Amino acid sequence: MRRSIRIQPVRDRKEWRDFYAVPESIQGPDPCWIKPLHLERKALWSRGNPWFAHASAAAFLAYRGGSAVGRISAQVDHLQPPHEGRKLGYFGQFECRNEPEVAALLLDHAAAWVRRHGCGYLRGPFDLGINQACGLLVEGQETPPMLMMGHAPAYYQELLLGSGMQPEMDLLAYLLPPDFNAPPAMQRLLKRSSERIRFRPMSFKDFGTDLERLRDVFNDAWAGNWGFVPLTAEEFRYMGKEMRKILKPEYTCVAEINATAVGFIVALPNLNELIADLDGRLFPVGWVKLLWRLARQRAQSARVPLMGVRQAYQRGPTGSAISFGLIDRVRHALHVDGIDRVEVSWILETNQGMNAMIKAMGGHLYKRYRLFGRVVEGPGGHERKN
Repeated sequence: MRRSIRIQPVRDRKEWRDFYAVPESIQGPDPCWIKPLHLERKALWSRGNPWFAHASAAAFLAYRGGSAVGRISAQVDHLQPPHEGRKLGYFGQFECRNEPEVAALLLDHAAAWVRRHGCGYLRGPFDLGINQACGLLVEGQETPPMLMMGHAPAYYQELLLGSGMQPEMDLLAYLLPPDFNAPPAMQRLLKRSSERIRFRPMSFKDFGTDLERLRDVFNDAWAGNWGFVPLTAEEFRYMGKEMRKILKPEYTCVAEINATAVGFIVALPNLNELIADLDGRLFPVGWVKLLWRLARQRAQSARVPLMGVRQAYQRGPTGSAISFGLIDRVRHALHVDGIDRVEVSWILETNQGMNAMIKAMGGHLYKRYRLFGRVVEGPGGHERKN
């Protein structure tokens, strides 16, 4: 069986078309799968993606005859700290038919590529880096994914395990009703801190300056967390530019103490609700439909993709007041706009404080994403340079 499978590095336009088409060929029949916008997928791999300023990646296809039956990417982020003394490489964008031999070849090829680039350990899936969509969906396949989150058949996990990958960390996604009744203890805590903490929406008049403030908070808040890689100024500006297209000031909140930003939160309407029937295309009429829906139809769900509190405040009552205050202010704006469910994701399974707070506010765990890893050996592979 293996002899009939050919692993092909993605190089020309036809191969890229095949690469982008693989997910639909496998997941298309699943009513919960949502076809991503083609422009967004192309932008991820473009030279304009600032992630490539400190990283490199390759894309591979598995063919049987003339048909693509699987795909994978292999990446190296040079800002990624080592794992147990080994340089760490990534894999991602994994899609595969339920054929263990195909999955094994794809993962072996990704492992060989990162090994060629000096890595001794492979972790994933990442799309492409850890600050983008990451983790394999292992629980929650019965509902569609939210904005910037992945979907996967249940058998994908078995393919990874059968190829030697081992579970490393779970990333949790909670659904939270925005009209929840705030726990009395949190209300008292916030009231005691009200004179010290100032909450405000992001400034859209001074958007660039506020973005840099939030990047500073984010990198401080997440530093030391499992697998963390800091966001560069270029990456955060790029992310902010993309988010601003659908971002509303009242869906954001910045916490300040003594005029210094100490925490922030950003919620986004769930764009996946509005693009599900566009077949991944914005041309020729998709743009018109999407803009009309953003203005008139509105989504009924939203996601919180960014939130952080400076480390100096994380372990104590002030940090809890900041976190609750951020969520409390944004959730009211979401509720007024008709949002009836909010995803808070992703949360590390080891983040006991945040997991407990979300549960206390009525959130329930509804999706689980998993990261896998293994030691790698062997040469081989081809790099796509950007």
